Amino acid sequence: MSGETLAAADIREILRLLPHRFPFVMIDRVIKMRGDEHGIGIKNVTFNELHFLGHFPNNPVMPGVLMIEGMAQTAGVLCLRNLTADVPRSMYFLTIDKAKFRKPAVPGDTIEYHVNKISNRRKMWWYRAEAKVGDVLIAEAEVGAAIIEG
Repeated sequence: MSGETLAAADIREILRLLPHRFPFVMIDRVIKMRGDEHGIGIKNVTFNELHFLGHFPNNPVMPGVLMIEGMAQTAGVLCLRNLTADVPRSMYFLTIDKAKFRKPAVPGDTIEYHVNKISNRRKMWWYRAEAKVGDVLIAEAEVGAAIIEG
C-alpha cells in the first residue's frame, strides 16, 4: 500500500450518496477508501441520540442492529461512490450473515466499521465488516446489498 492514495467521504458526500436522513444516518464519515474494496466508516456515539431514551435508561447501549446498519451504510458509500452518476440509483440491504455482538458501544465511543468486499455480481455486493472501538472488536457481520436503478 505504500504510495497508494486513500480516499475519504465526509458527511456531505454520505448524504449525497445515501437516502438516509436524521435519525437514521449511522456513519459520520468514511476514511481509507480503496475503490469499492475497502473502507472504514466512523460513528461518534453520543448520548443525544434518540435510541438511548429507551435502550436502556440509566445504562445507554448502542443497539446492535444500528451497528449492523452502520456497516451496511459504510459498504453502500463504497459501492455508490464508485459508480457513474448518469443514472439515479438506490442501494437496498439484502442479507445479514454471521452477525456476532461481542461488547457494547456506549456514549463517548468512536466506532470504526472496517468493511472489506467479499465479492460482487452484476448489481449485488457482499462485504465482511467488523465494528471496533479502539483495537477492540465489538461486533462483526457479513452484509449484502443490491443496487436498483431509477
